[in-house]
Amino acid sequence: MLPKSMILAAALGAAIGGAAPCLAQSQPYAGVQLHVASQNDQFAGPLVQLAPEFEKATGIKVSVDILSYPELLTKITADFIGKTKGYDVVTMDIVWAGQFKEAGYTLDLGPWIERDKAELDLDDIYPVALKSLGQYGGTYVAYPFAGYANVLAYRKDLYEAKSLTPPKTIQELVKDAYALTDRAKNVYGFVANGQKGPAVAQDWMQYNSQLGGSILDANGKPALNSPANVESLKVYKELFVKAAPPGAVNYDWGGREESFRQGLVANMQTWSVGSAGYYDPKQSKVVDKVAIVPAPPGEGVKQKYGFGGWGLAINAGIDKRQQEAAWVYIKWVTSPAVQKEMSKLGAGGYIRKSTVADPELNKLYPFLPVLDTEFKDGDGDYRPRIPQYPQIQDILGTAVNAVLVGDADSKAALDKAQATAEKLF
Repeated sequence: MLPKSMILAAALGAAIGGAAPCLAQSQPYAGVQLHVASQNDQFAGPLVQLAPEFEKATGIKVSVDILSYPELLTKITADFIGKTKGYDVVTMDIVWAGQFKEAGYTLDLGPWIERDKAELDLDDIYPVALKSLGQYGGTYVAYPFAGYANVLAYRKDLYEAKSLTPPKTIQELVKDAYALTDRAKNVYGFVANGQKGPAVAQDWMQYNSQLGGSILDANGKPALNSPANVESLKVYKELFVKAAPPGAVNYDWGGREESFRQGLVANMQTWSVGSAGYYDPKQSKVVDKVAIVPAPPGEGVKQKYGFGGWGLAINAGIDKRQQEAAWVYIKWVTSPAVQKEMSKLGAGGYIRKSTVADPELNKLYPFLPVLDTEFKDGDGDYRPRIPQYPQIQDILGTAVNAVLVGDADSKAALDKAQATAEKLF
C-alpha cells in the first residue's frame, strides 16, 4: 500500500491536471505560504492534519487559523475592508454569499472553474452545493467545500419505551418532545440553540421554516413579525420552557450537541456535521441508541430539506501568485480522494456524490444515505443569502433570545426586530 503522502500527492496531481511526480519535482509555488481562516467546525482539525501532505506535494505551506463563528466573520471582514491581506483563503458560511458578492471581498472563481472544469469533476458535486456554497448572483464567490443537511437525531430506546415512532411532521416532533420529557430521570424531549446571537437565530429560523414561516415576504422584504413567525416563536419558547434541559437558553451549537451525546436529550434537530460524533464511544454515551432521519416538515408544508455549510473563498485583495496558489489548494482539498480522507478524519461535511456513496465511509457513517436524500432536494435559501442577512441574523439573535429568557413576548420582540430590519432595505 502506498504511503498516505504519496496517495494524497497523486490526488493533488489529478486535481490540478498534472502528474503528481512531475509536480512534486517542479513545485512551481514552492516557498509560498497560505493563511487560511477556518470556522471551528469539525473540518478544521482535518485541515490542519492534512496541511503537511499538501506542502510535501507542492512546496506550499498552509497555516490554519481556527476561529469561532462570530470571531471568524469579524476578523475576515476587517481583513477584507482594511486590505491587510492577513488571510488568503477563508471558509465562507453559505449565508455570507450575498454580502461577499456585493462588497467584492472575494475573487470571482467562475473563470478559473470554467478553465479547469475538466479536472474538477463538477458532475460529482451535488447541484445544491454548487449553487448555495459557491454562487451568488451569477458569480462564484467561493467554491463548495463542506455541505450539511438539517437532520433529526433521536434516541431509539426512548422512543421504543413510549411506543412512539419517529415523527413525520414537525408538529408530531413537538408532541413527542413533551411526551418524552422526564425531569425526574434527567431526560428531555427537546434541545436547540438558545444563546443570544447567531446560534439562536439560526436554529429558530430552521424551526420557523418547517412551521411555515419565512423572514422575507414574496417581494424579498423583511417580514419578521408575520403571524406565522410570531406563532412559531411561541412554539419555540414553549419547547424551551417545558422540554429543554436547564440552561439551554445559553446553548450554542457545542452545548446543544454535547447534551445529546451525553444522553440528556431524546430529540435534536441539528446539522449533519456532528453526526459522526454520536457513533464515537470516545465522546458519546448514545452510540447504540441513536438514529438519524431527515428533519420533518410541517403539516401541509411542502418538504424542504434545510441545506447549509461552507465554501472556500479567495481574498480578492491578495496578489495574483497568492491567488493562484490558493486555487491549487482549493482544488486539492475538494478533490475526491482528499474529501474522502477528510471524511475519515471526521470532517463531517460533504459535497461529492462519490464521497457520500463510498462503501468504506458508509460502514463508518450509517447516516450517509440520509444526506444523499436531503442533498438531492436541498434548500440552501431558507436562510436568505442576501447582503443584509448578517445584520438580520443579529437582529433576530437578540429578539429570539429575549423571548426565551422572558424579557419580551413573541409579537413585541418581532415587531421591534421588524422595525429595525426595515431600515436595512
